[in-house]
Amino acid sequence: MTAAQRDPARGRRFEDLAAAVYEPLLRYLRRRTDPATTDDVLGDVLLVLWRRLEDVPPELPRPYAYGVARGCLANSRRGTVRQERVAHRLARQRPDGGDPADGVLTEALDALPQADRELLCLRAWEQLPPRGLRTRLSLIDPAAAGDPIDPGRARGPGNWWHAP
Repeated sequence: MTAAQRDPARGRRFEDLAAAVYEPLLRYLRRRTDPATTDDVLGDVLLVLWRRLEDVPPELPRPYAYGVARGCLANSRRGTVRQERVAHRLARQRPDGGDPADGVLTEALDALPQADRELLCLRAWEQLPPRGLRTRLSLIDPAAAGDPIDPGRARGPGNWWHAP
């Protein structure tokens, strides 16, 4: 039995609150982040509002909901930053456990644009064949599936990007 079934008045109060704040919160979040994050954060906000329903002031539910949304968005951003730091740290580690900070290679990788660095790491460390890289890149960005050295050059047997 759910909490709303145990206390129908609480369930109705939450439904009324959600109806009052859903669209304004959706607009608020859309102005501040991407669509996927908007959906995730909006779900988090509604969950917090449900859990803390007794704390929501009946006369000012929207300002309270905006405060919750602001906090949930900040948590989401902190989580994204943490994930990016971990991913960057892992991407710089060699699979053999060696020290990645051995100078020239690290500097060269750091000087590359993120997409190029990712491509090289996938090829070198994950041993992905060129064909697999081309397929993976075309899913992400169809324009990226061309020749990374000379996008105007046709694919062919003399091109390293071509995989038989």
